[in-house]
Amino acid sequence: MSREIIQTDKAPAAIGPYSQAVRVGATVYLSGQIALDPASGLVVEGDIEAQAHRAFSNLQAVCEAAGGSLSQVVRLGLYLTDLGAFGKVNAVMGEYFNPPYPARSTVEVSALPRGVAFEVDAVMVLD
Repeated sequence: MSREIIQTDKAPAAIGPYSQAVRVGATVYLSGQIALDPASGLVVEGDIEAQAHRAFSNLQAVCEAAGGSLSQVVRLGLYLTDLGAFGKVNAVMGEYFNPPYPARSTVEVSALPRGVAFEVDAVMVLD
């Protein structure tokens, strides 16, 4: 089965040796997105909510570049440097996703790239 590499300028360029997403058949594997502004490549200013909004917006842009949408995401991975912010990230996620929600795992990590407090990755299945 062939792989299609997904890339868009509407999300930050990869900051390492990886692709923004890879499509295999109807499944799209989306790399982690953090709170980087796609135009400047800089971390957005603000609190955990601002970071979560930017990360989910970046994820949405990659979904759209792959020909899908957030409504087709079947699994999310959320990574926070402080699980005390869990409720705030949940509230932001609720602005981007509607029932039925994707499966999800949420873990606290000691650090994330560029010193951000939040990262999200996903798997999407296209109709």
